[in-house]
Amino acid sequence: MQKVELSYLLAPARSKDALIRNPLMDMLHAVRAEGSISKAAKSLDFSYRHVWGALKDWEQTLGRELIVWDKGQRAKLTEFGDKLLWAERQAQARLAPQIEALRGDIERAFSTAFDDSAHLLTLYASHDNALSTLRDQTAPKGLHLDIRFMGSVDAIAALNAGRCMMAGFHTTNQPHAQSVAARTYRSLLKPGLHKLIGFATRTQGLMVAKGNPLRITSLQDLKRPEVRYINRAEGTGTRVLLDELLASAGLRAADVQGYDSQEPSHTAVAQAVASGMADAGLGIEAAALEKNLGFVPLTQERYHLVCLKSELASPPVAALLNELQSSHWQSTLSALPGYSLDGLQTGKVLSLRAVLPWWHYRRPKAV
Repeated sequence: MQKVELSYLLAPARSKDALIRNPLMDMLHAVRAEGSISKAAKSLDFSYRHVWGALKDWEQTLGRELIVWDKGQRAKLTEFGDKLLWAERQAQARLAPQIEALRGDIERAFSTAFDDSAHLLTLYASHDNALSTLRDQTAPKGLHLDIRFMGSVDAIAALNAGRCMMAGFHTTNQPHAQSVAARTYRSLLKPGLHKLIGFATRTQGLMVAKGNPLRITSLQDLKRPEVRYINRAEGTGTRVLLDELLASAGLRAADVQGYDSQEPSHTAVAQAVASGMADAGLGIEAAALEKNLGFVPLTQERYHLVCLKSELASPPVAALLNELQSSHWQSTLSALPGYSLDGLQTGKVLSLRAVLPWWHYRRPKAV
C-alpha cells in the first residue's frame, strides 16, 4: 500500500478551490481534459519534456502505467490512472471540512510571523512553573515565548552557542566563591558579555508523601536507611542546589540512598514520590501541591534569566522586560504557590558581579 505525505505552500492568496494540491493528480487531470501531453503541459505552464518525464518517473515509482502511450492516438489514462483520480475525489470530498479547518489553523499560526507587532523569544531554561504561566500570559499580547526546559548548565551552554536568545537557571541567594554553584556556572557566565535579569524567588524543599508518614524534617533524615531519595540529573540547577545543601549540612552523596537515581523534572520527581517509588525528592513547592504531596521547605532561591548584552535592547527582550515589570505579571507571580517577589527586582537588569559574586580582579600594586 502506498503511503501519503502532506505538504503546504505559502501564497499571497488562496486558489479558487479548497483542495490539497498534488502535482501528479494535476497532471492526470490535465491529460484527461486536454487529450495530449503537449496540451496538458501548456495548460499547466510546464514544458512538454517536464510533464512527460514526471509521468514516466511516477510510473516507475508506483510500478504501474498511468498513460496509454500509443503514437498518433489521443492520450488517455490507464484504468489505474482513472482509479487514482477517482480515489482522490473520494478522499477530497470526505476530508473537505477537516482540510479547511487545518488550513485555517496553519494560516492563523503563520499570521504571527507576518505580524510586525508580534515578537518571538526563544528561551532554554531549567524547569519552572512560573515560566509556563508567563508564556500563557504573554502570548495574547503578541510576545511568544518558545520555551524548552532542560538542565541549567545545558540552557546556558545553548545561549552561549547561539541556539537561544535567553536562558533560565537558579541559585541560592549570594552563593560564595567556593560554592558548588560558583564552580558550576563560573566558566559559563562572564561580566561584560552576559546580562542578568531578575525573575522570581521560589522555595525549594523536600517533596514527601501526603501527611509525611516518615516524619522527614531535614536533609539529615535522608541518612536514615528506610528513606529512599529520588534525584535530578547532573547539570540541572536542582542537582547543583542539592549538592550545595548537602555540603552545608556536612553530608555526602554516599549518605543518601537513591542519590544516583534520576528524574528529568520537578513534576517527574513529584510523580515518583506520589507513586511510592521514592520517599523524598528535592523540588519546588508548586510541583508538590500539584501531586497532593507534603512539602518540607529547605531554602529560598533566586531564579535568574540571562541573555547576551548584545540582545538586551532587542524588541523581544525589551517586550519581556516590560511584561515582567508590569503589575499584572507581578500579581500573577505572587499568587503562585512557593513564589514571591521579596528581595528581587523582577524584570530589572541586575549586576552579575553583585548577584553572583564569584569574580575577583587584581588590585593595582601600591607604588
